[in-house]
Amino acid sequence: PAPTPTPPPMPAPTSTATTPSYTPAAAFSATTGATIPVGKCVNMGNHLEAPTEGAWGRAIVDADFTVIKAAGFDTIRLPVRWSSHALAAAPYTIDAAFLARVRHVVETARKAGLNIILNLHHYDEMATAPAAHAERFAGLWKQIAAAFADEPEASVWFELMNEPNGALDDSNLKAALTPALAAVRATNRTRPVIIGGQKWSGVPSLETLQLPDDANLVVTIHTYDPFNFTHQGATWISPTPPLGRVFGSAADYRELDANLATVRAYMQRTGRQVFVGEYGANDNLANPLAQRILYYGAVSSAYASIGVQSCAWAYANTFKLRDGTGWLPGMVEAIRTTTTLR
Repeated sequence: PAPTPTPPPMPAPTSTATTPSYTPAAAFSATTGATIPVGKCVNMGNHLEAPTEGAWGRAIVDADFTVIKAAGFDTIRLPVRWSSHALAAAPYTIDAAFLARVRHVVETARKAGLNIILNLHHYDEMATAPAAHAERFAGLWKQIAAAFADEPEASVWFELMNEPNGALDDSNLKAALTPALAAVRATNRTRPVIIGGQKWSGVPSLETLQLPDDANLVVTIHTYDPFNFTHQGATWISPTPPLGRVFGSAADYRELDANLATVRAYMQRTGRQVFVGEYGANDNLANPLAQRILYYGAVSSAYASIGVQSCAWAYANTFKLRDGTGWLPGMVEAIRTTTTLR
């Protein structure tokens, strides 16, 4: 076969010795796999991936999507806990009412002019016993793919597995994903499908990621570095990172620049688009809004400077960008994306 064209050299982010300044650039031009115009993106966090909608904060309402679109966002990422709403045994039937609810959310967001990343979130058993659950995982995707096959491929994209972790790692991840991808392709031959790597899809996962053989894949990463800043006071983490960590030290920016270098090297080596599916910082009272604005601005601008688009966590629940009265002042303006979408 003909060799894959080598992408042009990518500019390094600009910075000074103390306060780096990242200038958004054009979106990376992929030469391998699919390209999706993520643009400015927000996660609908702690809604449909909760055990039941509303258990981890307020539920989604239809008006949310006109609000998000009016704020300048292009895309929502929709985490969904499908595994808690389906039979445990074959044929693993998804509850019809829950499926209808997700369809309504997707269609409402699309009619508001937004792209949708529809994923499978919090299938925790796949992290503890992937071989035992691989058939069910594929069975869920067979139904999801068929249910959304009529949605436009240009604006609705599937993400097979949120943050593979635990026993689901490089040793078996490709084998687990391949049957699920085949189930998708039975009804969605060319729809872009998103895949993240092992260990919570962190930046280092790119160095060893093995993808199924498919012409329409997009790679995602998640980044919450520095973790002791982004997750300070997070009671669901054990031990809970202590309060009071601030962002913006020289070491923080060195870590960010190192992550950019890893992502840039992967895109140059493979020619594939990468996007940041999650980044964010806890919104507790000990973490001032100004610090969160600094963080969201730095991370989104830094990745945009190498042509990578990103999706902030999250809309209105945990790590929230918006509360009951409106967008947190300065937050939407701080979030940046690339100067082009493709």
